[in-house]
Amino acid sequence: MNASLENGGPLYKGTGDRVPDTPYEDRTWPAGPPWRTFAAPPTMPQPPDDEEADRRLGRPGAPRRPRREEVRLVNAALLLRRPLLVTGRPGVGKSGLAYRIARELRLGRVLHWAVTSRTTLASGLFEYDAIGRAQALQSPGEVPSGTADFVQLGPLGTGLLPYRLPRVLLIDEIDKCDIDLPNDLLTLFEDGYYEIPPLIRAKSQEPTAVVHTDDPGGKAEVREGVVRCHAFPVIVLTSNGEREFPEAFMRRCLRLDMPDPDAAALGELVAAHFGDTLGARQEKLVRDFLRRSDRVGALAADQLLNAAHLVTSGQYLPSATGDDADEWTDLLEAIWHPLGGEEAAPA
Repeated sequence: MNASLENGGPLYKGTGDRVPDTPYEDRTWPAGPPWRTFAAPPTMPQPPDDEEADRRLGRPGAPRRPRREEVRLVNAALLLRRPLLVTGRPGVGKSGLAYRIARELRLGRVLHWAVTSRTTLASGLFEYDAIGRAQALQSPGEVPSGTADFVQLGPLGTGLLPYRLPRVLLIDEIDKCDIDLPNDLLTLFEDGYYEIPPLIRAKSQEPTAVVHTDDPGGKAEVREGVVRCHAFPVIVLTSNGEREFPEAFMRRCLRLDMPDPDAAALGELVAAHFGDTLGARQEKLVRDFLRRSDRVGALAADQLLNAAHLVTSGQYLPSATGDDADEWTDLLEAIWHPLGGEEAAPA
C-alpha cells in the first residue's frame, strides 16, 4: 500500500520511519467513509508527545520489517475509522502496535486504558468526585468550585475530544472485561459522542465547563455537558484470545492475529533497544532464546530484552567456560521461565 494518499495524510508503513514533521495545524488526514464522518469542529490543541513510546519500542528510526498483514489491516482501520482488535498470546507485542502507530504518524501520547473485570464504560469516559464536590460546597469561607473542577476524563473520554487529528487509544486486554462492556462500546463507537450527566445538570450555571483530561495537566472545554469527536480515534484493542465477543462487536472491528516473533523480528527488537552493542552475541542470544521458548512452551519477547541487558551490563560472561558458563546457563533459565509457571514436558 502506498505510504500516502493524493488527497489525504500519510498512511502507516510500520518501518519505524516517522512522517515529516509538518506543523500540527497544517497536517491532513485520510478521508473516511461518509457514515464515519463526525461534524464537531476541532477545538483541542496538539496533544503532548509520548515519552512512553521510546521506552517501550526502543530508539526512534530503528529499522523494522513489518508483516504485510499488519500494514494492510492498520491502514484499513485508519481509513474505515474502525477499531483494530489485535489477538495473540501474552508477550508477543500486541500493545506495542499502538505506540508504533502513534510514533510513526506523530499522533502524540497514547491514551492507555487497562481493562479489568471491574471496568465499566463510565470509568473509561470520566470520573466525577461527588463527595469532593459536596465537601467543597460545605467548606466555610471558600469560594465554591464549579462542577467541572471535579470531573476527570478517562482515556476513552479524552480520545473522543474534538482533536484535529485522531488520538491513539489502547484498550488493553479487552477479554478481561465485564460481559456487558463490548456491547456498551458499540453505541459509543458508532455515535462518536457521550454525555457527562453532572455537567448536563449544571449547564444552566456552567454552559461551558473546563474539565481535566487523561493527559498530564491537560484540560478541555465541554459545552452543555456533551463531548463530540471530530477525528475518530485510532483504537487498538488487545486480546489474549481468552473469550469470545458478541457478533455485533466483532463485525465492527478489524482483527489482526499477531504470531510469535521469529528470529528476524526478535533481532530487530533487540537492536532497537541496544543498537549494535551486542555485536555477534546477539544472534546466539536470539537463537538460544528461541530454543528455550520451544522447549518450555513459549516465552515473552521482553524476557529476551532482560537477558540482552545483562549481557551489555558487563557483569556476566555469556561466553565463559566451566563454572562461569554453568552459572550463565542457570541465570538464563531463571530469566526465561515459562509464562504458565511450569516447564513443558519434553516431547
